[in-house]
Amino acid sequence: MFGCFKKQWAWLLTQARDAAANAGRQTYRAMDSKKVVIIGGGFGGINLAQKLSRNKSFEIVLVDKNNYNFFPPLLYQVATGFLEASNISYPFRKFFQDKSNLRFSLGGFVEVFPEERRISTESGDIRYDYLVFATGTESNYFGMENVRKNAVPMKTVQDALALRNHILRLKEEATKEPDAATRKKLLSIVVAGAGPTGVEVSGMLAEMHKSIFKKDYPELKREEVQIYLVDALPVVLNPMSRKSQEETLAELRGLGIEVLLNHAVKDYDNGIVTFADGNTIETQTLIWTSGVTATPLPGLPAEVFGKGKRVLVDAYNRVSGFDDIFAIGDICLMTADEKFPDGHPQLAQVAIQQGRNLASNLSKWRDGGSPKAFEYNDKGTMAIIGVNKAVADLPGLHFRGFIAYFLWLVVHLFSLIRYRNQVKTFYNWMVAFFTRDQSLRFILDPKPEKPAH
Repeated sequence: MFGCFKKQWAWLLTQARDAAANAGRQTYRAMDSKKVVIIGGGFGGINLAQKLSRNKSFEIVLVDKNNYNFFPPLLYQVATGFLEASNISYPFRKFFQDKSNLRFSLGGFVEVFPEERRISTESGDIRYDYLVFATGTESNYFGMENVRKNAVPMKTVQDALALRNHILRLKEEATKEPDAATRKKLLSIVVAGAGPTGVEVSGMLAEMHKSIFKKDYPELKREEVQIYLVDALPVVLNPMSRKSQEETLAELRGLGIEVLLNHAVKDYDNGIVTFADGNTIETQTLIWTSGVTATPLPGLPAEVFGKGKRVLVDAYNRVSGFDDIFAIGDICLMTADEKFPDGHPQLAQVAIQQGRNLASNLSKWRDGGSPKAFEYNDKGTMAIIGVNKAVADLPGLHFRGFIAYFLWLVVHLFSLIRYRNQVKTFYNWMVAFFTRDQSLRFILDPKPEKPAH
């Protein structure tokens, strides 16, 4: 009996020692944890946060002016009423529910104070051990104030919803307009910028006019509607292969889109788009997809900014001159990658890969290991023009037509961050594919109605 009691007592002592040691390790880990603050929850920020959250020695705070992540490549489908905003968006707090060391802070970035390891946001100050900028880009109007004030950009969910409201309101207005010239101005659309976004939104609008708007608005004549795709460059889809450029141009013109290359927009005022050569187009809709510039980062010294206001970083995405501040994605300019000596293209895959690589490097630095220099794995580019019309440049391969269209759908579908988004988007795409229509053309104005007097 005494022997049994002795064994139990020894077991209790062992358990107590293990509990004390474990508590000590947890206390040490909590005291020794590093706080990583990520500004921006786009492709780069969300992938960095997700991968880094697996390492419990980091305390992570993601800061964003929106309370949701969204998928920019599909904004134009929200703008044209083929997808709901919720299809391409997901709340950060729900995404982080099962991640004990990851927190979200709502508020736009205001300024960084590197000497204090502190940032200021619209909702307060946050201190950091490591700071990561993943803020992306904003529309670049090249100093044209009238264009900035009057054009419709395509950078945010709010932009997409505003464009949808704008187009549908003009259609309704045109049905009541007796003057043919005024009606044509209401119905004409100019898309500035012949990159992937410009090509995709103009192609989608052209198909809608052919198959949808003629049924929704029988009062309007097809010939009164004109879509212009304009660009200062001599080609469409400048980053893609010449074959893709030529095929896309032919498809766009086949849809009835008037493509005006070597046409630089110089002004947009009083419903008139003016080009550098003096030519003009009258329209109430100028969709601006023509250029981007890095978002401003007050508090960083002027010498860390390069071309396009992008932040200069080394091979590990460290901001020039700093050991504890990093930048990833569209906002950074890295020239250390031998394959891309002029910097990487501002594409989603670059941001995703840089976010994941930085997460690995932060863990390696934390454990005393050697970091890995970033090398971009180019998986190709693609653009959709319309139903069964697309181009894809993959490493060593080129596709067009239905195959490229199918590849585009698969890649974009599985790039959405949650199954819920994937299922809802797939459903809406299938409805649109078989009916060439969709029932999401609502005018939703968040402004409250004025009370009647």
